[in-house]
Amino acid sequence: MELRHLEYFLAVADTGSFTRAAKTLHVVQSGVSATVKALERELGSALFIRSPHTITLTPAGRAFLPRARETLSAASAARDAVHRMRGTLQGDVTVGTLTSVEVVDLPELLTVLHTRHPAVTVRLRAAAAGSAGLAQQLRDGQLDVAFLSLPGPSPAGLDTRLLAVASLSLYVPSTHPLAGAGRVSLTQLGEFPFVDTPQGFGNRILVDRAFASVGVDREVTLEVADIGTAVKFIRAGLGVGFLSPFLVNDLTDLEVLEVADYDLRWQLTVATAANRRPSATTEAFLDLLRERHPSPLTLTGP
Repeated sequence: MELRHLEYFLAVADTGSFTRAAKTLHVVQSGVSATVKALERELGSALFIRSPHTITLTPAGRAFLPRARETLSAASAARDAVHRMRGTLQGDVTVGTLTSVEVVDLPELLTVLHTRHPAVTVRLRAAAAGSAGLAQQLRDGQLDVAFLSLPGPSPAGLDTRLLAVASLSLYVPSTHPLAGAGRVSLTQLGEFPFVDTPQGFGNRILVDRAFASVGVDREVTLEVADIGTAVKFIRAGLGVGFLSPFLVNDLTDLEVLEVADYDLRWQLTVATAANRRPSATTEAFLDLLRERHPSPLTLTGP
């Protein structure tokens, strides 16, 4: 069994497709298929269930998956040790990011990282399932590090460091019945439609928990995956919504209300998988992030 066999297997498992795996690996699809078949023959068991439209792991494949990741991680650590002895750092780091959340100046951060370590490649990934999706990709080994906005303590299986916190305010159109109220309760808001992010996003999880705590079942009539665009829909009168003030640059036609009976506090963390030691390239990224953000920020409006 060669490391190449494991790399091809993981590429298929992560992408759910031999075609997409081949594109990721920059090889022909027939080479991926042949390599995976050779691995299955060696193991004496099928690793994938193949159908015309989907590729899924067999029970044997699911059992093999974490061990394959561990083996490649160990091989990467061995390469890192040699590179450190030579005074060089090379490899890649895959970073999960959040859209519209610019608390961390990633372009500036990556520019400095490239200056210090020009042989390091950074891959940025955003998850369609928001922070919950990024957290799962971390656990599965598809990401090396991720920025998360999940409320509460560190999610299971992850190590996190707090980067920033911000209180959420309620934004309503200036023509809304609540405009000018100043402070409202969650119970008062139950009758109004909301603009929010989809399930799995940190903002949505936080606000859903708040309403559940007071037994109110609110209605989200518009979901936007990019939280930075939500204010446009609120301003258009399509619903009210909770946002961090740093996301709202223009209060034209908007009113800002505070919630009197619940502390809605959004947080941003950086996370890694608890069961895997970060690679040298990931450590370099985290060290630089620590230099730029040594302690948590309290965010307010512009």
